[in-house]
Amino acid sequence: MTDAEWAAIRPLLPVPGWMRGRGGRPEAYCHRTMLDAVRYLVDNGIKWRAMPADFPPWDRVYAFFRRWRDHVLVTEFHDRLRDRLRETLGRDAEPTAGVIDSQSVKADAVVGSDSRGFDGGKLINGRKRHVVVDTLGLVLGVMVTAADTGDRAAAQVLLEQVTAAHHRLALVWADGGYTGSLVEYCLAALALVLAIVKRSDDMRGFVVLPKRWIVERLFAHLMRTRRLVRDFERRTTSAEAMVYWSMILLMTRRLARPRPARG
Repeated sequence: MTDAEWAAIRPLLPVPGWMRGRGGRPEAYCHRTMLDAVRYLVDNGIKWRAMPADFPPWDRVYAFFRRWRDHVLVTEFHDRLRDRLRETLGRDAEPTAGVIDSQSVKADAVVGSDSRGFDGGKLINGRKRHVVVDTLGLVLGVMVTAADTGDRAAAQVLLEQVTAAHHRLALVWADGGYTGSLVEYCLAALALVLAIVKRSDDMRGFVVLPKRWIVERLFAHLMRTRRLVRDFERRTTSAEAMVYWSMILLMTRRLARPRPARG
C-alpha cells in the first residue's frame, strides 16, 4: 500500500492484546508488512505457499490471516474503514438503507461436499455469497453458503445479523427472488421494510434497475480480485474473510484518494 493509504488506516487498526497488557507474545512482523502480504494474495489470487520472498514466510502470513479471521479482527477493521469512508463522503456512519443479493461462484476441488452445492438457476457447482450493502456499495454483512441454499433462507439469517449490528437500518431493496413470506417476516420480526425491485415483462435486453445496480457493481469489484473469481477456501469463514479483505483493498484506496477542498 502507499504511504497515503497507510497513514489513513493506521489509526483504525485493531490493537494487539500484548500492547494492551493482556499478555501474549509480541508480533514479529509489523502490521503494514502483513497487510501488504494478505492484500497481495487476495488481489493476485496466488497460493499461500507461493508468497513472494519480499514478504514474511507464508506460514507466518497465514497465521496472521487465521488469527484475524477467528478473532473477528478483519470484520472489526473492515467496519472501521467503512464508517470512516462514509463520514469522509458526508454520510452518517450508520446506514439507514441497503441492498441485498447473492452471487454463485464455482468452487475449487479443495471445497468439501458439506459446504458446496449445485445452483440449478445459474448451473454452477460451488458456493453462494449473500451480501448486504449500503447505498454507496459498501458491505454491511456477508454470508457464504452452499450454492443450493435458497436466497430467502439465507437472507433471513443474514438480515438478522445485519439489523442487530446496524440499528438504524430501515429499508432494504431486493430482487424478485426474495418475495414471499420473507417480506412479512422482515417487517414483523426485524422492523425492516424489504422492497422488491422487479424487472417488468416488457423489458428487452440490458436495463439498469433502480438500486439493484449498486450490489451488482459490488460483485463486479469482487471478481476483479483474482482470489474471489473462484472459491478456493476450505472453510466458509475463510471465504467470508476474503470478501472483507477485497473490500479493504477498495476502501483504503478511496480513503487515500485526494479530494478537492470544499468552497
